[in-house]
Amino acid sequence: MKLSKAWRLGSLNMKDMHQILPQHHRHRGQLKKPTWIIALISLVCVFLVVAYVYPPQTSSACYIFSASGCQTLSSWLPPSVRELSDDEIASRVVIDNILNTPPMVSKNPKIAFMFLSVGSLPFEKLWDKFFQGNEGRFSIYIHASRDKPVHSSSYFVNREIRSGKVEWGTVSMVEAEKRLLANALKDPDNQHFVLLSDSCVPLHDFDYVYNYLMFTNISFIDSFSDPGPHGSGRYSEHMLPEVEKKFFRKGAQWFTMKRQHALIVMADSLYYTKFRDYCKPGMDGINCYADEHYLPTFFHMHDPNGIANWSVTHVDWSERKWHPKSYEKKDVSEQLLKNITSITESVHVTSEERAETTIIPCMWNGMNRPCYLFARKFLPETLDAMIDLFSNYTTKA
Repeated sequence: MKLSKAWRLGSLNMKDMHQILPQHHRHRGQLKKPTWIIALISLVCVFLVVAYVYPPQTSSACYIFSASGCQTLSSWLPPSVRELSDDEIASRVVIDNILNTPPMVSKNPKIAFMFLSVGSLPFEKLWDKFFQGNEGRFSIYIHASRDKPVHSSSYFVNREIRSGKVEWGTVSMVEAEKRLLANALKDPDNQHFVLLSDSCVPLHDFDYVYNYLMFTNISFIDSFSDPGPHGSGRYSEHMLPEVEKKFFRKGAQWFTMKRQHALIVMADSLYYTKFRDYCKPGMDGINCYADEHYLPTFFHMHDPNGIANWSVTHVDWSERKWHPKSYEKKDVSEQLLKNITSITESVHVTSEERAETTIIPCMWNGMNRPCYLFARKFLPETLDAMIDLFSNYTTKA
């Protein structure tokens, strides 16, 4: 519309010029005016083509037009179409087939509880109370990365899998998760998979947890967009073209997932390799942690509507440190546990200088329900207090 008005305006001026200028000036105007207009339009076209092919990579570059220049430009330009590689096509075919295949029906559906630990589990006695009377409805798997566990509950005896060394912040955390999933998937009755740490405790009784996880069709995987330095700031362009920055997500590693999702995690090598190689501490001067980004990004790309975008394991980050708050014996009370189990909203805070807080209701089958089934990090010294409180703070479904 603006372009057509410009041509009409140019035409009007030319007519006026013919009326008031001598003949030799008319000839000069006829040559110069269209020439400059054509040159100007050509420059604008070249600029738009360059901006489309090489979009601005920094926020400062977006202010050439306006504060929302990049967003405005991308909104009306046609989307770029990238030809997928052979590996991407093969990966997507496998993932889509798994997701579109009706889940296998089990006559005895179970939850696989997968414990990631360095050795013995300090809360075995508490978990023993949790599991009692529910034999046949759960399976236990232990990844002990350093020491052979000593057990205090018969439920945990001989439940260790072959384990590897795990170092905090490295891809070895994801490797341990995949080992646990691989072993748990061998049992066809395992229909839901829960990743827990050695400092995790249950917040409800077994029936409540079983019904919460088994009678919904989503996985509780934490995933959100963080434009700050501890979110998208960890992204590496080495992940291109398969993983674009706009898909990069962050989330807590403590997940629960349905069997179909566990299968696509085990089937994936393409995207996992990208995070293994290019999301690690010290990569290009940036500390990236694969356990915080791989699964959140992978599921945001392949099944964003199939995940809850929050974790059912509560962690207190209010101290704003590198590690969450550790609960000591003096912290444990029925009121503390009541406060955690009454939370019905999930909170995400970005890592920007001006942090933005996003609050979403925890929706379960269309109903707003309490968010959390488990909590961490509880120190071993809290065991006796937690056992004493167990029957009081756990609730029926």
